[in-house]
Amino acid sequence: MKIIKIAFLLILSTSLFSQSFYNFEVFDIDSNKFELNTLKGKKILVVNVASKCGYTKQYADLEKLYTTYKDSNFVIIAFPANNFLKQEPGTNSEIKEFCSVNYGVSFPMMAKISVKGDDIHPLYEWLTTKEKNLVMDSNVKWNFQKYMINEDGSLYNFASPRDNPLSEEIINWITK
Repeated sequence: MKIIKIAFLLILSTSLFSQSFYNFEVFDIDSNKFELNTLKGKKILVVNVASKCGYTKQYADLEKLYTTYKDSNFVIIAFPANNFLKQEPGTNSEIKEFCSVNYGVSFPMMAKISVKGDDIHPLYEWLTTKEKNLVMDSNVKWNFQKYMINEDGSLYNFASPRDNPLSEEIINWITK
């Protein structure tokens, strides 16, 4: 009985002190506060993006994925980041214009952040640290890494930067 009480207390303390995806506030590309709890009940694909990367053409497939499934409780939120070979040097307004003109991006774009290193944004610290997300550790390897968040705000999995946004894994996750 004592072991059961200790196990229960450990589980309870872990859940009380862990932070949820929905607890974070970020800023959109226009510098407006964006509360992630407004996305409750949706599957969310979180992607770090860059305008001068070999994977930049994935914007087109991200947009196709978004327009196909946005009415099915699915959203993409993109975070420009300049962490890899300075492939996102632009300002938020330059990034917004680039995405609009070149790819017709209609999914929510967030303000530029850091996705790794000493200045990692707290959301990405949560996404990449098992102690915080209670699912897995990961490293953001490059631009266009994709994190899948379930409707309850839990981390489901991630897809590598080279994985196409229209991959079977991502579409199966959205539609299941």
